[in-house]
Amino acid sequence: MDIIPLLIWIAIFIVSMAVLIKSSDFFTTAAEKIGISLKIPPFIVGVTIVAVGTSLPELVSSLVAVLIGSSEIVLGNVAGSNITNIFLILGCTAIMAGDFKLSYDLNFVDLPILLASSFLMAMMVWDGNFSIFEALLSLAALVVYMGHAVHAARSGPSVREEKDQDSVDKIGPRPWLLLGLSGIFVYLGARFTVESIVRISNSLGIGTALVAASVVALGTSLPELAVSISAARKGNPELAVGNVLGSNIFNTFAVMGIPALFGKLTLPRQLLVRAVPIMVVATLIFYFMTEEKKIIRWEGWMLLIFYLFYLSSLFGLV
Repeated sequence: MDIIPLLIWIAIFIVSMAVLIKSSDFFTTAAEKIGISLKIPPFIVGVTIVAVGTSLPELVSSLVAVLIGSSEIVLGNVAGSNITNIFLILGCTAIMAGDFKLSYDLNFVDLPILLASSFLMAMMVWDGNFSIFEALLSLAALVVYMGHAVHAARSGPSVREEKDQDSVDKIGPRPWLLLGLSGIFVYLGARFTVESIVRISNSLGIGTALVAASVVALGTSLPELAVSISAARKGNPELAVGNVLGSNIFNTFAVMGIPALFGKLTLPRQLLVRAVPIMVVATLIFYFMTEEKKIIRWEGWMLLIFYLFYLSSLFGLV
């Protein structure tokens, strides 16, 4: 193994991942401003553009992976991100925030949809095949969830509506330029992220799917982790809970469903027997932790232990 090319590709991976994440943030911000300028109601913008934006790195990197013939990355990306969101992000939030209560009720719709998304994905991929019909079913389920999100947003206060509507015609050309440029960098970041994953995994003799399910999943979750820790410190840990829930649902339905429309997905057996079952277990743990609307600190430490077990299991250390 030649160490110099490996170090170069690791550096490319770090830079391209940073570019992908940051440009996705700029893309989402610009799209949000443009949506409001086009007189799209702010709550619609929030539950569509912003919701998609939080999972844009996973979605674009999965699309690129399919287009360049490395579709085994997709399942690792989805399962790994969902596991990381629950075990790592929620775990760190609980540790930082200590014992906290949830003021909103997740049991009525959100938790059942989260459970349904996890079990539906597991059933769809368990036979080693993810068909176009199953991809369409996933996207149909996403439409149902987005419909619920829109209805929930309509029922709640729109605290930004007046402010945003006042600036409808004042955004100028900058958001459009930012949208175009950031879109280009989102693609380039995803392209080189996937390329570096393939090169690094080949150099180390490990599967690209395993790298996607561990390193890439962690990398794409770092912004959410930073936001969640900051929210916990400021006394708003509920933000992390909602972020994990919405992101996992979108990952399962969209990040699996959309790439499958552009090419056949390869589903590595190692992920089917390790990552997917752990993802289902993680979702069940999330369900039981949040159904009583209270999370305590020791549960956060347990989640981190589960995350370490997941990484160890993924690479055959346990």
